Amino acid sequence: MAEVVAGQGDTKLERVVTSGTFSLDGGTWDVDNNVWIVGDDAQCIVVDAAHTAAPILEAIGDRKVVAVLSTHGHDDHITAVREVAQATGAPTYLHPADRMLWDRVHDVAPDRELADGDRFEVGEVHLEVIHTPGHSPGAVCFRIPELGAVLTGDTLFQGGPGATGRSFSSYDTIVDSIRTKLFALPADTVVFTGHGDSTTIGEEAAGQDGWERPEGA
Repeated sequence: MAEVVAGQGDTKLERVVTSGTFSLDGGTWDVDNNVWIVGDDAQCIVVDAAHTAAPILEAIGDRKVVAVLSTHGHDDHITAVREVAQATGAPTYLHPADRMLWDRVHDVAPDRELADGDRFEVGEVHLEVIHTPGHSPGAVCFRIPELGAVLTGDTLFQGGPGATGRSFSSYDTIVDSIRTKLFALPADTVVFTGHGDSTTIGEEAAGQDGWERPEGA
């Protein structure tokens, strides 16, 4: 079931939680993922089509899907991308620096590439692409200024940076991305994450002195 978490006029941001696994470097973990749908009653954009397509397609309903966007290429965030895209006729987007992750899951390339500064219009809002490498080389966030929101994938969580220490990740890089790009956003910007609860830019900026480098990162 989709939960409305923000809105302006006829445009709303909805969350659908799907469950499955994340696998990398020989390990597999059970995870719940936040799938984000932003739009009005006529059209929408899907961000991070994770695990299973059925609940995502149910939340979309009969709306036109403008795009299926991915914050990064880890398997738990992209497993349902192609099924959602095929069911809706929407193009898929990924930052090219994460193709090596995408190719572990899908045998067909994304339709289009994401780049820093790209802009997507839907309903009464727009999404701005912010390239935030660190969790993965091609990790991006999607800012929605009209909703005072940013979708951060696994780059920034309640309590600090996303995980590093696995292949293709860098703690120093993710911290630089957060501090130079995300903390430049207004403090009251709501951070909607790839897993778990939301937070704000101000709350996370205030707590950054308590961050500790994870072992092995």
